[in-house]
Amino acid sequence: MAEKSFRPILTYTDEAHHSSNNIYTKVINYFNPKLFLGMTATPDKRDDNQEGKNIYEIFHYQIAHEIRLQQAMEDNLLCPFHYFGIIEVISLDDKTLQAAKLTDEEFNQLTSDERVRHVIEQSEYYGYSGDRVRGLIFCSRVKECEELSRKFNALGYRTIALSGADNEEKRQEAFERLAMDEADATEEMQPLDYIFSRDILNEGVDIVEVNQVIMLRPTQSPIVFIQQLGRGLRKAPGKEYVVILDFIGNYNNNFMIPVALSGDRSYNADVIRKYVISGNSTIPGASTVHFDEISKDKIFKSIDKIKGMKTLIKESYVSLKNRLGRVPLLYDFYENQEIDPLVIVREYKTYYAFMQAMEKDKYKNSLSEQEKLTLEYLSKTILSGVRPDELAILSQLLYRDHIGVADFIKEYQKTYGIKISTSQVNEAIQVLQGHFVSKEAEYQKFRQIDILENDQSGMIRRLQSYTERLAHIQFYTQVEDTIKVGIARYKDKYFPGRIVDSPFVLYEKYSRRDVSLLMNCGKDLSSIMYGMKRIEDDVFIFITYHKEESQDEKNYVDGKPDYADAFADDLIFKWDSQIGKGLDSSYMKDVLEAERKHLLVKKSDAETSFYYMGQFTVVEARNARKEDNRGRMQPITKVTMKMQHPVREDLLRYLQSNITA
Repeated sequence: MAEKSFRPILTYTDEAHHSSNNIYTKVINYFNPKLFLGMTATPDKRDDNQEGKNIYEIFHYQIAHEIRLQQAMEDNLLCPFHYFGIIEVISLDDKTLQAAKLTDEEFNQLTSDERVRHVIEQSEYYGYSGDRVRGLIFCSRVKECEELSRKFNALGYRTIALSGADNEEKRQEAFERLAMDEADATEEMQPLDYIFSRDILNEGVDIVEVNQVIMLRPTQSPIVFIQQLGRGLRKAPGKEYVVILDFIGNYNNNFMIPVALSGDRSYNADVIRKYVISGNSTIPGASTVHFDEISKDKIFKSIDKIKGMKTLIKESYVSLKNRLGRVPLLYDFYENQEIDPLVIVREYKTYYAFMQAMEKDKYKNSLSEQEKLTLEYLSKTILSGVRPDELAILSQLLYRDHIGVADFIKEYQKTYGIKISTSQVNEAIQVLQGHFVSKEAEYQKFRQIDILENDQSGMIRRLQSYTERLAHIQFYTQVEDTIKVGIARYKDKYFPGRIVDSPFVLYEKYSRRDVSLLMNCGKDLSSIMYGMKRIEDDVFIFITYHKEESQDEKNYVDGKPDYADAFADDLIFKWDSQIGKGLDSSYMKDVLEAERKHLLVKKSDAETSFYYMGQFTVVEARNARKEDNRGRMQPITKVTMKMQHPVREDLLRYLQSNITA
């Protein structure tokens, strides 16, 4: 480079995620500007953890402004899109498609006449905005692009396949042909309808006229998905919207589609399901999201069996650490809307254990066994934030060694606007003494956490051993972090929708363990809370909407009878009692005589928690008979319930939709 005669005030670079490349570094070092501004749509890359590759570090962790897809749509910066998730006709799974080589039979599936017809039919049905189609088609391999392009051309379409082997001149000519108007066509330069590509169009391509994007490959990452969708989001004269057609097959990573579209990086299965259920309500502006029923079920199946979760957690950790320039706390994940803290704890039991796995020697043996045990119990019991009682007590005891119960009750009501009784405070204290377990062996394990005691003078006192542990900065930080996440989750997720005189929020999800905690059962009753559970004046009915089918000649899977449990409409639910429980049984008396009756439903056994559907009244209860697995007719009770609130339409559709193979 020639010797420079000035130092610029500002140097700007686009595609700034390439800033670690030699060419970029030479330019940066040469100009040495007072301000170096970079812009990128892909700040988080897989090689960010390699030395010198972290874009955040290169820019000294200074993010001037960040805008995600949803915010850009809301601010009307991008062209609206209409996304359609459509069933794929091929039977190949993503593992096969990622293989280096395919058999002739497998490749023929990818390029079959049936698949070509299906893609063309859907592309013509869903259409485009403008005078003619200008589309990009993303495939899983180069040869597939070439063969599909040939078959499209044979049917009268004008297409070309581009790959990394094509020079810049050929690419630019193809881009111009795709963008050009019919009126500008010449013998040498004819318009293109589609460009087929594997991945060379993911970034650095700006064809604003693109009005249709077709995805014929499995989604491997939300980043790549958004890159490819983004090729059509530039505004252009005469282009009101872009149509996105995503052909969804039997792919393990289908769950990444709603992750990408929603922008939610929590990887919480319930959050992902909620997005697929509600779809359009979470997309700002005029954009829409639609899945056909079969595609929707394939996504639900993928959500039920999310694979590689530990890899996703580690990638999220590396990304967040790079962005912050320090080791993140659990609350950092929550605040930055990264992977859900509950997902991390489910995989590693505690965040400290995860940090040990990620940072190795840095956190080796820095906590005592009692400290680790305390964190495990708190993570298991209070991190979810389903109620604030225990969190509020622990928060107070971080800064003082005792607090009066009466003072705590006043502070609690002031903070949360909810009255809490002395008995409820005592229940919370019992929980924090290690009692909230399901087995005696668990209690013997967790009773050693030694956090607090409740003395006869009405004081909640911090135990001396806990005070000494809190003096250990690593332990204190982890406890404070756990409390902070739990309180934030409660305030964001449960507090706004809380029902008066009820600890439950309509349509939120609760495990049997959560119900035990919220009903102050004193211990975890999950293991005996099946089908129906009476707790004092409340009765809870737990329903799995789609029962597991028997694989032998039995009427149903042992222990999981095929009860005729279903919503007749958005208000009426039909329920069968347990086999052998007639109308006069003590079982049915527990149901019928309960002052408050609650219904909780999950779609299938793949889900571990239930949607709280609200309270109901019994409209009718009558005797009937049902055949058991031994061929004997047994008494049951058929119950018709009426919900207090009409069931939300999208949730009802989700529960009623069939699960396909």
